[in-house]
Amino acid sequence: MILPGATLGMLGGGQLGRMFVSAARTLGYRVMVLDPDPLSPAGEIADVHLRADYLDAVSLLRMGRECAAITTEFENVPAQTLRTLALHCPVKPGAEAVEIAQNRVAEKTWLREHGFATAPFAVIASADEVTSACAQIGFPAVLKVSRFGYDGKGQARVASVAEAQAAFAGMGGEVCVLEQMLTLECELSVVLGRNAIGECALYPVAENLHEAGILDFSIVPARVPSALAQQAQTVAQAIAQQLAYCGVMAVEFFVVNNGQLVVNEMAPRPHNSGHYTLDACLTSQFEMQVRTLCNLPIGATRQHTPAVMVNLLGELWGDSQPNWAALLQHPQAKLHLYGKQSARPGRKMGHFTCVDAQLERALALAQTIRAQL
Repeated sequence: MILPGATLGMLGGGQLGRMFVSAARTLGYRVMVLDPDPLSPAGEIADVHLRADYLDAVSLLRMGRECAAITTEFENVPAQTLRTLALHCPVKPGAEAVEIAQNRVAEKTWLREHGFATAPFAVIASADEVTSACAQIGFPAVLKVSRFGYDGKGQARVASVAEAQAAFAGMGGEVCVLEQMLTLECELSVVLGRNAIGECALYPVAENLHEAGILDFSIVPARVPSALAQQAQTVAQAIAQQLAYCGVMAVEFFVVNNGQLVVNEMAPRPHNSGHYTLDACLTSQFEMQVRTLCNLPIGATRQHTPAVMVNLLGELWGDSQPNWAALLQHPQAKLHLYGKQSARPGRKMGHFTCVDAQLERALALAQTIRAQL
């Protein structure tokens, strides 16, 4: 076990890194953050903030020498960075798992090859392949860039070959996935923690509502039959086991065709839909990340109170702060702001979670507060 007092490394300095730093320091660890942004939310509260590129050799050598173990807050850290650091200290998750998750083609191909259901898809590597891909998948469909797409970015809905060709050109000729658009009954996610000896702790299933491709509400526990929730947890655990994954990860699902589960994507890190764990579970997903990184016993994931988490995006700010008084007057609403210096539309600036013994009351309160903000 890596015990408190040691220095842990974090690749990435956004809000997920910030919440990891908070959890690690609460447990008594020091944290070194590598992020090129001088205004990094995680770097702001870390013991050491290395303001350098993720491939900077000097910074990587320092991290490798001074950190007892290293993790990441986002999947687009170069896999080579993870391999370089792994020569010096444990890195969790490993480069192999991250490399699969950071590339839609690799991810969907891996899922299909290992027997996990996905939406029908075709790979488009050049403009010459658009027509044949459309014939294979049909319409309506969604064109998704293979790398660096998130929160609805790098995606386009298409309803004809001409639209698909235009969308592919608009993505700069990057390799893309054309995915059949499914009729969704709901969207679910499962966050889990898995340690180096294969022990796996599963959090309750979240029901997720999106707006313009960005998570809006997470409702936990999900309002689905218990058998479906258990199936989602089983599939998520099987994916982690097949990857020999170590760390915290999330698996997102579509529910289609009267309760059938389809894997949308996996995230090799804590997840937006797991933020409710900060206020409603015995162990938050960020403490779980510390525990799995340091070979500590995995934490208990029991949810003690139903919860609804709501994202706070930059457009709420406008020319002034949102109406925080409207939120803070409610003792069952918990506010989390991420320390970002500038607000812009679509940027995740924070979230709040409403907790209540009755899920529907928590949801009603969350909707009321969001309208007042």
